[in-house]
Amino acid sequence: MTGPPPDIAAARLAVRRALSDLAPGDLVLVACSGGPDSLALTAAAAFAAPRLGLRAGGVTVDHGLQEGSADRAAWVAAEMASLGLEPVESRTVAVDGGGGPEGAARSARYAALDAAAEACTAAAVLLGHTRDDQAETVLLGLARGSGARSLSGMPAVTGRYRRPFLGLDRRVVRSACDMMGLDAWQDPHNADPAYTRSRVRHDALPSLEAALGPGITPSLARTADLLRDDADALDLWAEEVRSRAGTEHEGQPALDVTELGGVPRAVRTRVLRRTALESGCPAGELTARHVAELERLVSAWRGQKHIPLPGGVRGWRTGKRIVLASGAASGRDAGE
Repeated sequence: MTGPPPDIAAARLAVRRALSDLAPGDLVLVACSGGPDSLALTAAAAFAAPRLGLRAGGVTVDHGLQEGSADRAAWVAAEMASLGLEPVESRTVAVDGGGGPEGAARSARYAALDAAAEACTAAAVLLGHTRDDQAETVLLGLARGSGARSLSGMPAVTGRYRRPFLGLDRRVVRSACDMMGLDAWQDPHNADPAYTRSRVRHDALPSLEAALGPGITPSLARTADLLRDDADALDLWAEEVRSRAGTEHEGQPALDVTELGGVPRAVRTRVLRRTALESGCPAGELTARHVAELERLVSAWRGQKHIPLPGGVRGWRTGKRIVLASGAASGRDAGE
């Protein structure tokens, strides 16, 4: 007896492996936009989940950014139901946050997916990102001058979210979609040069392939895997250092300079960044420049006054301690 075509088998196997640790009876939600990647994921999950004793449901998010989006969301929900998913939810969001149109849409989408998962008590939410999406993410991080954590791209598992297709090329996933007879929707935003990721997908990566030869996409994805291992190790080391260096100064959280000075800069900056965030700095506003200035209080101390940080937080050095605090108390303790 012959099995399914190789591309369909690869999609189903990827989903099966991604769900292998869940308990029988658990509910898995597939996030589906109706595009070829997420529709292939939906069909693969509909096949694989019951064979693992799992329940498969689905959720689609209407961002309201295009004419007819509500009708399309209804169509996607119907497609998921026709593939045997239950329950199926359609969530409408308002895209009005910060971070540009792409960032605002992403934030609204994940908030809706979180709400759906909570409402359905889902053990996992599946996302249709492929190896090509991973390569694009790494390239975007390189363009921003990001560190190892950003360049490590998207992990296969983040909390309840799982990305079964990260090891598969987009070509394989879309071939599987076609072979399963699925009528996918092509989002015009994916080809709109107004969006940064679209320019990376249609211009930057093909240009790199033309200049450097084939294999750029898997190489970037492999780089992400290697950097994620490095970033995980450095983060673990930083937590150990932070637990030893943590102290206080007049009731304010502080860090011991001797402990910080005895570790590599990559570890030290991680400790300082995490402490700054916990002291009240907004994550989206705390930059590498801010952290670098804090680090100079350890490695290049010349009697500097306080370092102003986002969120009204200030960092300064007093003796052998780095202090981070917000509000009026920070001004007094920093000598103002």
